[in-house]
Amino acid sequence: MAGSDMTYGGFNWKLNFRWYPVPQREMDRRKGDRTLPVRTPTMAGGLFSIDRNYFEEIGTYDAGMDIWGGENLEMSFRIWQCGGSLEIVTCSHVGHVFRKATPYTFPGGTGHVINKNNRRLAEVWMDEFKDFFYIISPGVVKVDYGDVSVRKTLRENLKCKPFSWYLENIYPDSQIPRRYYSLGEIRNVETNQCLDNMGRKENEKVGIFNCHGMGGNQVFSYTADKEIRTDDLCLDVSRLNGPVIMLKCHHMRGNQLWEYDAETHTLLHITTQSCLSLSKVADGSQHPTVEACNDSAWQKWLLRNYTRTEVFRNIFGNITDYFL
Repeated sequence: MAGSDMTYGGFNWKLNFRWYPVPQREMDRRKGDRTLPVRTPTMAGGLFSIDRNYFEEIGTYDAGMDIWGGENLEMSFRIWQCGGSLEIVTCSHVGHVFRKATPYTFPGGTGHVINKNNRRLAEVWMDEFKDFFYIISPGVVKVDYGDVSVRKTLRENLKCKPFSWYLENIYPDSQIPRRYYSLGEIRNVETNQCLDNMGRKENEKVGIFNCHGMGGNQVFSYTADKEIRTDDLCLDVSRLNGPVIMLKCHHMRGNQLWEYDAETHTLLHITTQSCLSLSKVADGSQHPTVEACNDSAWQKWLLRNYTRTEVFRNIFGNITDYFL
């Protein structure tokens, strides 16, 4: 497999493939030898080579998947969980020709096809963590994904490890929080609107928007480390009445430490000893900030599926109930 010795493959909450900097633990394993392969959690599907016999032994492609999308993550999970390994060969070179347009169609649309494929990989390989994915992308649960019994039998015959093993041993820096108090929308009592990352990036402000129940940008995790997290970004505040910024989660508490009170429904920012609130600006709109706690409805927040006990697995019960 080709790639850079400075990046390796991972995925975000929506199971979208991304390149990330190689973590220090992998750099240490290579002991400074930059010519050695980099072990990578996932791969870009168009850029790999594999022994033909091994490819057939581990089940080739999932024949139930359609057209394009998701197959690279499905193969990545399967290879690692079933005893293989993925490595980026740092000195390799691969040519990849991109077409100006695809010569085939996507029945039902590209999103429908990708949702079906991702649903199949989640049902077969992600165990209880599939429910985390379904909260992020609720449209996935509405897609007919076909029969996966053959793929589950393959997993059983290959004696593959659980997805929790993959997260703990292969991708411990995954953005999926494995211990958390809540996962879902964070709704303001006064406005009945939800925190929304607005598709913004690191160092930008978190937003507020009408709650739409479609997951995506309105899914936040209140983690066991008491972070408010969206993918790999955490809500961060540096001063009273200051803006609420999304910064890379650093797990050092500090400006990213929040204490939720389930009785008062307040989110106390520990460093500034102030409460997450909505503040009106000149044009009449609201934006999240932190202000002196005053027990107003502007400072009350409802966390979807909140539990006082941190959970490792799934706190949602029957996942279909979540969307009713």
